[in-house]
Amino acid sequence: MTVKSREIRLKSRPKGMPAAENFELAVTDLPDPADGEILVRNVWMSVDPYMRGRMTDRKSYIPPFQLGKAMEGGAVGEVIASNNPAFSVGDYVVGFDGGWKEYYLSSGRGLMKVDPAMAPLSAYLGVLGMPGMTAYVGLMRIGELKEGDTVLVSAAAGAVGSIACQIARARGCRVIGIAGGEGKCAWLKSELGVDETVDYKAAADFQALQAAFDKACPGGVDVYFENVGGDLLTAALNVMKPFGRIVMCGLISVYNAETPQPGPWNLFHVVAKRLKMQGFIVSDHNDVLPQFTADMAGWLKEGRIKYKETVYEGIEKAPEAFLGLFSGANTGKMLVRLGPDRRE
Repeated sequence: MTVKSREIRLKSRPKGMPAAENFELAVTDLPDPADGEILVRNVWMSVDPYMRGRMTDRKSYIPPFQLGKAMEGGAVGEVIASNNPAFSVGDYVVGFDGGWKEYYLSSGRGLMKVDPAMAPLSAYLGVLGMPGMTAYVGLMRIGELKEGDTVLVSAAAGAVGSIACQIARARGCRVIGIAGGEGKCAWLKSELGVDETVDYKAAADFQALQAAFDKACPGGVDVYFENVGGDLLTAALNVMKPFGRIVMCGLISVYNAETPQPGPWNLFHVVAKRLKMQGFIVSDHNDVLPQFTADMAGWLKEGRIKYKETVYEGIEKAPEAFLGLFSGANTGKMLVRLGPDRRE
C-alpha cells in the first residue's frame, strides 16, 4: 500500500522575516513500513519560534533545516501500520522529527507513546509537551523558584509564558505577565490569575515602558523569565532585586534581525545586583521529565493550570501559522491540525 503524504519543505532561506515564498508544499509517496518501521498519520503538529533559527544555515545546538527537504518539528499522531514489535496499530505517539508532514515512516527511535485518555492529543505538544517542560525547567531548575518570589514573565500569553505564569502561581508566587494588547492582558488576569500585567504595545517609547514596569513591580523582581529580549530585557534589569535570577529562554525580538542588534545598555546591573543570568535548552534536562509529568498532571487535575490553543487547519496552513508567531497571532500554543482524530 502506497500512501500519498503532503509535506512542507524549505524552499529558500529567509533574510530577515520569513515569508510564504520560503516554503513549498510537496507530495511524496510512502511505501509500507520496512522491518522495524512504523507508519504514522499525524493529527497535530507544532510550530515554535526556535524553528526560525533552523531556517538559517549556521552552526547551533540543533542542525539547520535542509533546502528542498521537509521541515521537522513536534507532532502527535496515530500508528496506522507497524513492522516494529514495540508499536501497535492504534498507538498514539509524539516526537520531534515527524512534523510538517501528514504521514511519515519511523524506526520508532525518539518517539514516545501517549495516552489519549489522559489528555487531548494536542496537549502533548503544549502543556504536557515541550512548552510545558520548558516553563517548568526554566522556573524550577534555572530560576530556582521559591515560594513568595515575585516573578516577571515576557511573552506571557504565549505557549511557554502562559504556563510559566501558572506554575509560578501554583508555587505561591506573585506574578506579573508582559503581553501585547488589552485582550491578552485581560486573559492573563481573568483566566490565569496573574496579579499584574504590562501591555508593551501600549508604551509609546522606552520611558513609558519602563514606567509600566516600575508600576507593576514596585517591590522589585526575584525571577525574570525571558522570552523576548530587546527593550523588555533592558527594562527588566532595572527592576530586578539583588540576587535575582534571569531565565534566558528565548529572544524572539531578534530572531529575524538582519544586522547585529545592540544589547542592553544597563548590563552593569548583573554585577551590581549580583544577578544570575542563565540560558538553557530544555532537551538538556530530560532527567526532570518524570517530576514535570507528575506535577503538571496534578495541577491540571486540580484546575490550577489552564491552557489555550490557537489552531490552523491543514498542512497548507502551517507556514501561515508559523509566521503568525512573530506578529503575536497566537494566544497560548500555536498548532496546526493535520487530520482527524478517529476517536472524536
